[in-house]
Amino acid sequence: MDIHRCRFVPYNPQAINALAFSHPPSAELAGRGVPTLRLAIGRANGDIEIWNPMRGAWFQETVLRGGKDRSIEGLVWTQDPQEPGPEGTKLPGKLRLFSIGFSTAVTEWDLEQGRPLRHSSGNYGEIWCVAAQPRWQASSSSSRGNKTTPAEGEYTGQHLAAGCADGSIVILSTAEGNLQFVRLMRPSTKRARVLSVTFQNRNTIVAGYADSSIRLFDIRNGQLLRTMSLGKGPAGGTKELLVWSVKCLPDGTIVSGDSAGEIRFWDAKNYALIQRLQGHIADTLDVAVSANGDTVVSGGADQRTVVYRKKDGEKNDKRARWVEVMHRRYHTHDVKTFAVYETRDISIVVSGGPDAAPVVLPLREFGKEHHRKLSSLPQIPQLNSSPSSRLVMSFWDREVSIWRMLRGPVSHEVPDGQRHRLVGKVMIQGEENITSAMLSADGKILVVATISTIKVFAVRRRKSDEKGTLRVQKLDVPEALTEDGARLVTVAPDSRWICVVRPNSAIYLARIQPAPTAQEKPQIMPQLVKLNRASRHLRFEKASHGTLGDYERSVRCVVFSHDSNVVASGDLSGCVDTWVLEKADGAASSQQNKKITAGSDDEDSDDEDDESPIVEGERWKYAASESPIPRLKSGVVLLSFRPANLAKSKLLTNGDNKKSSETRLMALTSEHQLVEFDAAEGKLSDWSRRNPKAFLPAEFRGVKDRAMGCVWDLSKTRERLWLYGTSWLWMFDLNQDFPSPEELTAAADIPATTNTSNNNPTSTPNKNNKNTQLTTTNNNQKRKRDPQEDDSTTARSTKKPNSGAGDRMSMAQSDLFFGTKMRKIVGADDTHAEEISLEGTPSRPRGKNTHDNNDDDEEEDDEDRTAQNEVALARLRRERQAIETSTPMKRVSLGGRQEKSLLSQESTMDSPAPSKQIVLATGDETKSLPARRWWHTYKYRDLLGIVPLSAAGPYHAGSGDALSSEEDEDEEVDGERFLEVAVVERPMWDVYLPDRWLKGYDE
Repeated sequence: MDIHRCRFVPYNPQAINALAFSHPPSAELAGRGVPTLRLAIGRANGDIEIWNPMRGAWFQETVLRGGKDRSIEGLVWTQDPQEPGPEGTKLPGKLRLFSIGFSTAVTEWDLEQGRPLRHSSGNYGEIWCVAAQPRWQASSSSSRGNKTTPAEGEYTGQHLAAGCADGSIVILSTAEGNLQFVRLMRPSTKRARVLSVTFQNRNTIVAGYADSSIRLFDIRNGQLLRTMSLGKGPAGGTKELLVWSVKCLPDGTIVSGDSAGEIRFWDAKNYALIQRLQGHIADTLDVAVSANGDTVVSGGADQRTVVYRKKDGEKNDKRARWVEVMHRRYHTHDVKTFAVYETRDISIVVSGGPDAAPVVLPLREFGKEHHRKLSSLPQIPQLNSSPSSRLVMSFWDREVSIWRMLRGPVSHEVPDGQRHRLVGKVMIQGEENITSAMLSADGKILVVATISTIKVFAVRRRKSDEKGTLRVQKLDVPEALTEDGARLVTVAPDSRWICVVRPNSAIYLARIQPAPTAQEKPQIMPQLVKLNRASRHLRFEKASHGTLGDYERSVRCVVFSHDSNVVASGDLSGCVDTWVLEKADGAASSQQNKKITAGSDDEDSDDEDDESPIVEGERWKYAASESPIPRLKSGVVLLSFRPANLAKSKLLTNGDNKKSSETRLMALTSEHQLVEFDAAEGKLSDWSRRNPKAFLPAEFRGVKDRAMGCVWDLSKTRERLWLYGTSWLWMFDLNQDFPSPEELTAAADIPATTNTSNNNPTSTPNKNNKNTQLTTTNNNQKRKRDPQEDDSTTARSTKKPNSGAGDRMSMAQSDLFFGTKMRKIVGADDTHAEEISLEGTPSRPRGKNTHDNNDDDEEEDDEDRTAQNEVALARLRRERQAIETSTPMKRVSLGGRQEKSLLSQESTMDSPAPSKQIVLATGDETKSLPARRWWHTYKYRDLLGIVPLSAAGPYHAGSGDALSSEEDEDEEVDGERFLEVAVVERPMWDVYLPDRWLKGYDE
């Protein structure tokens, strides 16, 4: 594969101004979080990213696009009260997301459609901060222990409190699914800005002002309860301090961070100052508190993140004191905002700032686990290419840019020796940012969509321009297509169809009529075809978890097959739907009189009588309507049809180059489960049946960054799938099966064998009574016993916990120098050994479920049973295939450490193929082992995307980074053509970032 490393795309990640989890932290909540947990990230260009933590996998599900001169400065989630259901059950309340940003309005977002739902504004100043009222909880009565019920007329939902620039605090009600004004509270003194606001309890608001004061209000009557003064600012600075952040501990203690870099603790009852700490040498911008109130984290303009812990007082001093535990610089710029989420098994704090990259820190295990930095780049690639024209298209905000990649050696006419040239640019009018854009495979059609409109352009090359500048002309688009906008658009490879996914995830197709002559423009037919998805039941949600409505049914990806006869869609719930294009007979065409318009609000239906309209003698039909593709376990990250390998089909058909049916659909889920379906029949393909998730390489299943896209590389001798994420590139050879768990276990545990004795338990005779063995050119080395092997074997049998951030630190890297567990042995030997945790929380016994974590344990047990069944079925399928192909299955004696070295070399990042020749000796026959099954690298970082420049191009030495392994050299023959791609990188050192505070940076 020939790779061009490109860094010319000027995509600029936007600063993070707000972070918010959909659920509050709770130390009493068992498990590792609720299924509806989401993290909202607000950026400076008005975009809101919705992330699913997924127990540490961190999957970016969707992006709610902003607009011109819009910025997200604050985010909060609320949950509506539970509603009575049938048979005395409770229906979960809806989770709702609100934002503010340099205006007088509070905006509620429609997560299902990805657009603003409603605004609430009034005659008050610009809103600077916002907070949500704590959720109503039934408390136990002190006398009888009964649960209290809400008073008559009491609202059990959550109000919003917004602090304004004129000193007022506005209370907004979220009752009845609306957003209405309730009360305005303003102190009688001068009108200073409200910089921060929080709730001490459901009735008391704490607000930090720009006049060195903190004020408390009662939201029931608007009364001012108390004013706390911070005093004058430091010498040489402003007289008044700015209270940038206020938070409350579970016991009501108020924590504030101000412009002097101090953290102050205030008593919950008499509001007196308890303690003040100088945590920063610049402004303290935000403060985060743990669920149990024993940890406080602060971030400031000095790029430092400081952790404070409560320390018990001395013998004669009963008061606890707060001390600084440690500080780190995880960000290169200001630490502007925090978000905290905790349960009994997970404890994390997410921070963000102008450097655009979210950082996930362990909260409870701070200093014992690594942090993790999420990517600042979009997880859905915002670029694609036209391989036939060597064009690369990228979009951001309201701008589309098109580059041409030059072929061959660089000429003297090219400025600065660049191999790329900007040949086209489109600026979209209006205020909404672009949601999706697509350049056709032939480079002649450009489709751009926002949340409110769709525009289509004809792209052609100017004849008189020697530089190859493109002429982009707007086409007339039918009103039915453009009136409602889209969240996703794509163009068929043959440029005959445009697929549009509406904001409500309804899927429509529009037919493109090609231009009869080169001087005329192509036309878009007014009739639209609606593709109805199969109706499926949503997953069960508990009442306490809340509900996201139909958000999980949001379509994330749509893809055409390479022959444009099949289209598939995947959504966040794991549902995959496919449709096929078929010829309509004359009778059906004459009787067809039904038209589907874009304004239709019909519900999804798979009724056979509701047939799609006939367009140009063709009709789209739902594939496998009787047995649709079953729902996957997690959301769909990407879909891609496996192209027909014409090189192989040509050899098999003796020159007949007839296209085969391209219905094999590869799907990758957010849990990195690789599944291939037959899109026409709705069944797993033979390759997927033989290779379940349990057979995937452990390195791939352990990759933390989710995949973004894929590229296919097919030839006579290879059939490879290249997957990539923001920091990695992985290759799978689909001509081979993945190693079975028996092979991997044998490679790790079985010592090398140098003979084939019949008494050797690791050798199994085949049907010819001949032993099978692996031999190497160097098999005289004895395998040494690893003293940590028993621990590694035990670790493989148990699941390693993940706190949601990074992995556990080694003892050499940890700031704590004592072990966290001890072994208690009862008796003469260690058969009755028990591990005891020294951290106060006892470890869970193996093989037993605790009552506090039944849901997670049952889910893990179900996953283990499912994985075991998949492994057993895959083993049977492989044996059946071996029988059908007359190739007997042979249990191979794997060469211990030498075979383990081979497997590790197959997955090494940049190492070449093994220098040792490994052969399979079976009697008198000697066969070479197959080529490597997978390969990966972390050489390319901060990937914006990878796009093909040619379906198969000749290998040019020196034209790019050639990722060719040793077998590639063996496969290279006359006429062999390699895939040519452009790897578009956007490293952070090339990104423009604002100025930062540098004084005392090295202290």
